[in-house]
Amino acid sequence: MQIPTTDPSSTIDAVVEKCADDLVELRRDLHAHPELSWDEHRTTEVVAERLAAAGADVRRLEGTGLLVDIGDEGPLVALRADLDALPVEDTTGLPWASTVPGVAHACGHDVHTAGLVGAGLALSEVHHRGQLPGRVRLLFQPAEEVMPGGALRLIEQGALADVRQIFMLHCDPSLDVGEVGLRDGALTGAADSLAVRLAGRGGHTSRPHLTEDLTFALGKLVVELPAILSRRLDPRAGASVVWGLVRAGSAPNVIPGGGYAAGTIRMLDAGAWADAEALVRVLIDEIVAPYGVTAEIDYKRGVPPVVNDHASARLLGDAVRRVLGTDGHVPTAQSLGGEDFGWFVERVPGAMGRLGTRTPGGPTYDLHQGNLTVDERATPIGARVLAEAAVTALVTTR
Repeated sequence: MQIPTTDPSSTIDAVVEKCADDLVELRRDLHAHPELSWDEHRTTEVVAERLAAAGADVRRLEGTGLLVDIGDEGPLVALRADLDALPVEDTTGLPWASTVPGVAHACGHDVHTAGLVGAGLALSEVHHRGQLPGRVRLLFQPAEEVMPGGALRLIEQGALADVRQIFMLHCDPSLDVGEVGLRDGALTGAADSLAVRLAGRGGHTSRPHLTEDLTFALGKLVVELPAILSRRLDPRAGASVVWGLVRAGSAPNVIPGGGYAAGTIRMLDAGAWADAEALVRVLIDEIVAPYGVTAEIDYKRGVPPVVNDHASARLLGDAVRRVLGTDGHVPTAQSLGGEDFGWFVERVPGAMGRLGTRTPGGPTYDLHQGNLTVDERATPIGARVLAEAAVTALVTTR
């Protein structure tokens, strides 16, 4: 196929069309070989080899992850994808299902990564033909799925140096393929992790008055903290405490000497998020104090909300309409899901869109589930939208 030289958009379209099957195969390969946070070594090398072969300037980061620069001079915009998978069993039954027991790309990061590789290939060709009005930096980030995630490490290593704007797409299995959900302003919630370890003397269940009834105290903590927090924070903050793990004891007639609860704290408001940790620590101590147990609290600040900058959201919307038409640009609601892209947009203007992965008329899957199945047309679509967003932003900032 001869690639047109008339304008960047035509070049992007032609390159992605030419390599669409390869991008789908890359996504399948990544899906079959998922790697957990901070261990994305194979994924990093596969991506590096693909983009280095296209002439891009590839910089391997300490451990895992990549920064890839395209272009020689002018304004700089960034595009970001995440590399890691989840500790979830793949139940898709597909030929390219995970070959790693207990690990799966259940959040669509394989699509994100393959799509950004496609955008990089297209932008490299745009640059080669003298059509790139500036520079583009591709951020292949490790460890999005843990708190604190890899975004902060990339920032520490200079990923945002000179960057004027940043964009990303995240898979959304509630949207049809060919749609991208966009929202001006807050798109995701803040998310923190909380673990509480209670300790007491324990003893016989017939004599709770002679012990510290730790299991009862643990139950009160699990029930009361979400309730009290909802009354101590502005309801508009949308605070949500959800426990994912609660355990104590090993026998029905023994009050244990230790117990454990862990979960997440999420909220929509950045101001409330700033005050949440101090308030949670006070509330936990107050809840368990009457029962004579002690609480060891491990509170990890995770991610701030992703707040789409108005101008960046508009530019990303323009790119979506250019690639998918007016019908491809759809609204989307704010969610409590956390995404450490929030650290990037705290520092530079940017926007995140939701990439539709559902086959029209097909089932609706959910993220972080082992049966997540995506319509593979989403991968080249993501590549085109990201590349188009970069060029659109560069033209606007010249």
